[in-house]
Amino acid sequence: TALINKYTPTKKTEDLKEYFNISSDDEVALIVDNEVSDYKAKIIDKKIYVDYKFVHDSLNSRFYWDANENVLLYTTASDIISAAADSNSYSVTKQTNDFGYPIVKATSDSALIALDYVKQYSNITFKSYDDPARIVITSKWDEIDSATVSKSTQVRVKGGIKSPILKEVKKDDKITILDSGDKWDKVATEDGVIGYIKRKALSESKKTKLTNPDYEEETFTHIKKDKDICLAWNQVTSQSANSKVPQVISSTKGINVMSPTWFYLNDNNGNLADIASKDYVSYCHSQGIEVWGLFSNLENTDVDAAYVLTHTSTRTTLINQIMSAAFNYELDGVNIDFENITEAAYGDSYIEFIRELSIKCHNNGISLSVDVTVPASFNKFFNRSDMAKFADYIVIMGYDEHYKGSDAGSVSSIPWVTEGVESTLKEVPADQIILGMPFYTRIWELTPKEDDDAVTDTEDQSKYTVASQVYSMDAAAAQLATNNATAALDEKSGQNYAEWSASNKLYKVWLEDSTSLEKRLKLVDDNKLAGAAFWKLGFENSSVWDTVIKYLD
Repeated sequence: TALINKYTPTKKTEDLKEYFNISSDDEVALIVDNEVSDYKAKIIDKKIYVDYKFVHDSLNSRFYWDANENVLLYTTASDIISAAADSNSYSVTKQTNDFGYPIVKATSDSALIALDYVKQYSNITFKSYDDPARIVITSKWDEIDSATVSKSTQVRVKGGIKSPILKEVKKDDKITILDSGDKWDKVATEDGVIGYIKRKALSESKKTKLTNPDYEEETFTHIKKDKDICLAWNQVTSQSANSKVPQVISSTKGINVMSPTWFYLNDNNGNLADIASKDYVSYCHSQGIEVWGLFSNLENTDVDAAYVLTHTSTRTTLINQIMSAAFNYELDGVNIDFENITEAAYGDSYIEFIRELSIKCHNNGISLSVDVTVPASFNKFFNRSDMAKFADYIVIMGYDEHYKGSDAGSVSSIPWVTEGVESTLKEVPADQIILGMPFYTRIWELTPKEDDDAVTDTEDQSKYTVASQVYSMDAAAAQLATNNATAALDEKSGQNYAEWSASNKLYKVWLEDSTSLEKRLKLVDDNKLAGAAFWKLGFENSSVWDTVIKYLD
């Protein structure tokens, strides 16, 4: 009896409602790419709705829900598609279409979207099954290991004949092998049951490439230049300063794009402050130089940029203001420099802003470039690959590795920049990347926290009060001369480094000069990037332009 009990398979079955964690009649389990999701779909008036967060995170991140104004947006390469909560209709730019039933329903903390509507714009397929209600969704079109059942058997919760039965399968049923074991394979059935099956009950597996013949990939076009971009940011702080542009340009070589800091977000309604000049643009054009006006969120600290971008109405006002400025001043391009963006506050809204702005820019032949930080753990929410589909250029802000308030260090060490370029290339095509470079450096002042401590060069900066000040290339060199300090190449940073002591304080500087600039320009050349950008004009040594024109054609 003991032997019989040991070797007889159990006939106990698993309750599939419990297995799929279905707790009510209106809930529907979701199985996505052979994984059971924690989210559940809802049956409302016999239609299937799925949570916006599920759609955004698992199916198509381009859907955008404005919870403030209860509107669902989806942006294609050429259109903004809008659906209001509880409405059967949706607009594609200026055309209105009838979906036949409500597309989206607002909830207290999210929204529910009709799954058929999601499919309309997404590279997914799905099938519905009953007993219990579940939907099997395919969203990844990869190669899978497939097999057929060679003889009728069971799929069990775990590997082993004593594990409860999830499903009876018949000869020639198709399954996907998720993981191979010695005697039991982890599998997924076509109707979304995931469990284990005896290996000897399966045919030999084969590789199968999943495809979705009903989906046509979007085509994105970009406004690109047929030459290396050599962009210089010109910090303009007053209307009168625009008149200096002839002198500013005459001190440079090779510049083909000027980006003056003319516009910034000035109120919570999406309006802009403007110190631009048509004469400035006309002069640049006479010199064969394009003008890409810079639009920022930094100058007016009383403005809540998160509010502006998370409300569709104010975001639209901002976009219209940008386009109005571009038309009025005959700008060749728009350069967006929105900083201090956090995921929690408005990460998704910022990317939606870029999508919507790109359509208007492209319809009017205006280049759109977006300044982004070097990829890091704190900005993983930036969907650079999606941003690159809509924007023409992504400008890496390859500076502020160390900044006011941080430990002492290089503004832009060569290994740090190199890693930033390599990381960005994983998401953005090389011919859309412009590498931003600093013309400035910081001189760091380290003061011992205890008055009687001696100043020593130590890596332990916790013993010091650390402060810094920004210097131009020439001003930093003058500080070295004044303090009889000699710079030498620092292998770790790839830059010339100097330090000196004075009045019981230690000073450190990682110099920006032709040496560091050439190494970054070589990164542009080696990786076939679109070009380089420089912050900011007036901080460079005149000799750097001879280095620039060696690399930027």
